[in-house]
Amino acid sequence: IVTIAEYFKAYLGCDLNQEIGIADWLTFSEQKLLSVTSGRVFYDGLGLEQVRQKFSYYPRDVWLYLLACQWMKIAQEEHFVGRCGDVGDELGSRLIATRLVQYLMRLCFLTERRYAPYSKWFGTAFARLNCAPKLLPIFEHVLAASVWRERERYLSQAYETVAKMHNALGITRPLETRVSPFYTRPYLVIHAEMFAQAISQAIGDERLRRLEPIGSVEQFSDSTDLVGNIELCRRLKVLF
Repeated sequence: IVTIAEYFKAYLGCDLNQEIGIADWLTFSEQKLLSVTSGRVFYDGLGLEQVRQKFSYYPRDVWLYLLACQWMKIAQEEHFVGRCGDVGDELGSRLIATRLVQYLMRLCFLTERRYAPYSKWFGTAFARLNCAPKLLPIFEHVLAASVWRERERYLSQAYETVAKMHNALGITRPLETRVSPFYTRPYLVIHAEMFAQAISQAIGDERLRRLEPIGSVEQFSDSTDLVGNIELCRRLKVLF
C-alpha cells in the first residue's frame, strides 16, 4: 500500500510536486504512461483521476516533436526496400519492409493520439485504432510479399493512407499524399522527411524545435533493460 505520490515516483520516476518537463516526457516509458492512464477507477476518494489527467497524453509540442521524429525514421529507410531488392537481397528488403511497417504502425498511434503498448500487445492495440480496418490488410500484404516490387506497391498504399491521415490533422499545410520516385532513383517513396520538416516548423517551443530528431526513449531504443529501468531513463535526460 502506497500513496499516489509514492506510486508515481516509483513507477514513472516522477515527482508530482514538480512540473513535468520536456526531458521527463521524452524519457517516460510509453508503456508505463499507457498503464497509469488506462483501466477503470472504481472509487476515487484520493484524487487519482485528477493525477491521471496530467498524463492523459503528451503536451502538444512534445506530441508534434514525436510525430516529426517518427516521420524521420521512415525517411531514413523508405528507399532501402527497393535498393536491397535491386541487388537481389530479398531478405534484406523484407527485413526493412517489416521495420517500416512497425514505424508506420507507431506513427498511427501518434496520429490518433494514443499511447502504444510494448511488443506483446502492440498488434492487438493497433487493431483497435480507427485506421486499422484500412491499414491492416495492406500491412499483411507487405509482410507476405515475396518480391520487392510487390512489397513496394503495398508499402506505397500504406504511405499514401498515413499521409492523408496527417493532412486530416490540420497541423501543417496540406502535403503531397502520392508516392513518387526517390530523386533520380526508381524507388517509390512518400518523401517522409517533408512531413517531418513541416511538423517541426509547427512546434512552438524553440528549444524542442531545435532538438535532434531522435525522439523519445522508445523511439530510439527497444531495449527492455533500458526502457524498463527508471534510473537509466533519468540519465538519458542529458540528451534533451
